[in-house]
Amino acid sequence: MHLSIEDRPPEEQGIRVIHAALDAGVTLIDTADVYCLDQNDIGHNERLIARALQSWRGDRDPIVVATKGGLVRPSGRWETDARPEQLRAACERSLKALGVDRIALYQLHAPDPRVPFAETIGALAELQREGKIRWVGLSNVSVKQIRVAEEMVPVVTVQNRLNPFFREALEQGVVAHCAERGIGFLAYSPTGGGRLNQKLPTHPVLQSISARLGVSAHALVLAWVLAQSPTVIAIPSARKVEHALDSVAAGELRLAEADLEAVDRAEFSRQ
Repeated sequence: MHLSIEDRPPEEQGIRVIHAALDAGVTLIDTADVYCLDQNDIGHNERLIARALQSWRGDRDPIVVATKGGLVRPSGRWETDARPEQLRAACERSLKALGVDRIALYQLHAPDPRVPFAETIGALAELQREGKIRWVGLSNVSVKQIRVAEEMVPVVTVQNRLNPFFREALEQGVVAHCAERGIGFLAYSPTGGGRLNQKLPTHPVLQSISARLGVSAHALVLAWVLAQSPTVIAIPSARKVEHALDSVAAGELRLAEADLEAVDRAEFSRQ
């Protein structure tokens, strides 16, 4: 995402970041058509990923590229538009941007309050029947909405925000429901996102634990997110190669129960 929105780095740097993640063993790349500057720039991140994969010398077969539809960017704003016709058009654009005949994982970016949820899911089911997408995922949804979708289509993933600052996915049972149903939970903004990322290194609890373990505060928080459930997959953003590698290293970090509980109990201000 951060390779394509405001203040994005040069394309060459973005491709180096993606290559570094792939070289380190990353096999899931999450994107969206709206990871761009505005509606005239739709598909920027998808095209960047496609170019990075084309120039990467590794084995591309295990790599899953997941994208999303259901948002639009008029004048740079972020707005929902999950009408069936819009989703179909967005899917077609994503197929072209990614340079594929079928999207591996296509996710509803967010429910649209102006569109009946079942209509939106019906559109995804139809795209799947037509072979344009392999798997269906959801994002920014409640347990109730997941259950509605499950009645209409196999739900493979749910992507909601989860980090120490925002724990609603835990508190509202979304992570638990995904674990019970065998649905992958993709945790977006796992280190807080935006300015909250910058607060991690100075948080006293994180400072203490990360110094003792010899890891960054960001890696520590990613490890905490991953420890919430066996079905959780963290999907952090990265603008630099070193950020991507630090995130990958967090996947090997196993926190002691006492450290997990310390982060659980700690207060994280969103201010």
